[in-house]
Formats: sequence, C-alpha cells, structure tokens
Amino acid sequence: MKKIGLFYATKADRTTWVAEKIQKEFGKDKIDIVPIEQAWQNDFAAYDCFIVGASTWFDGELPTYWDELLPELRTLDLKGKKVAIFGLGDQIRYPENFADGIGLLAEVFEEDGAALAGFTSSEGYTFERSKALRGNQWCGLVIDLDNQSGQAEKRIKEWCEQVKKEFDLKP
Repeated sequence: MKKIGLFYATKADRTTWVAEKIQKEFGKDKIDIVPIEQAWQNDFAAYDCFIVGASTWFDGELPTYWDELLPELRTLDLKGKKVAIFGLGDQIRYPENFADGIGLLAEVFEEDGAALAGFTSSEGYTFERSKALRGNQWCGLVIDLDNQSGQAEKRIKEWCEQVKKEFDLKP
C-alpha cells in the first residue's frame, strides 16, 4: 500500500480545516499528518505520494513556514512520486494574485521531479491573475472560504476522489 503524507501548517486554522476534511475523505488510517512547521527533507522521502497545502499570504506569498522549508525542498529528488496541492485564497480582496501559493509550491515540487496530481477547473472563480493556473485549470484544489465557503466541502470531496484515482489507490 502506498504511503501518503499530508503536509500543512497545523497552526493555521483554515488550512487545518481543509486538511481535516481531506484526511476524512481518504480515511484517517490511510494518510499521515506531517506538520509543515516540523517537517524535514527526510519526511518527504518517507512517502510515495504527498498532499501539501498552504494559504496565500499578502501579495501572493507563501506563508513563512513554507518559505523557510523551500531551500531544503529544492534539494530533493522526487522522481516517481506524486504530489497533490491544495490552497486557500481570497479572490475578492486579492484578485491579482489569487491562490498563488499553490503555483509556487507546484513549481518547487515539479523542479524536484514530482508529478502533479489533482488539477481542477478554474470555472466559477473571479480573479485577475494566479500563479496556480495552467491554461484554464488550477494545478490543485483552490478553496476560498471567505467568498465561497458553501462550495468548499463539495470541492474537497470531488478533488479527493480524483486524487485517489491519480495516486492509483485501491478502493
């Protein structure tokens, strides 16, 4: 059975809310929580697949806990591993860099050789620009709890089903 690590900031309330929903969809016994505040290079080496999550801060930046880990992440060899990324953003207050954190993480993991999983449609969102876009798709799951909280649980559920298939997990 493939080992899946769920990496996110356990001290970030909204990110934790989404991560807990993801863990529930996968099954608590099928996915390990790895607090990003304490993660090291070898934590990533221990898993076949990753689900990573982050909010987008300020003008399209990653939160500090991810920024501090990026130099270490850039040294990983993740060929043959899959990563699915989720992120949070506010499309009304930050339309010019909505959910950029997803795109920033995607760049690092792709440079390390990992294959991205969990692309989703950008339909239904209103924004100007985002580093998380690849064509007309997000390179992960985008959640806007400020403006579209009523759609969050449905999007999470559908994304988890998709990611399970892309991770080649047995039902």
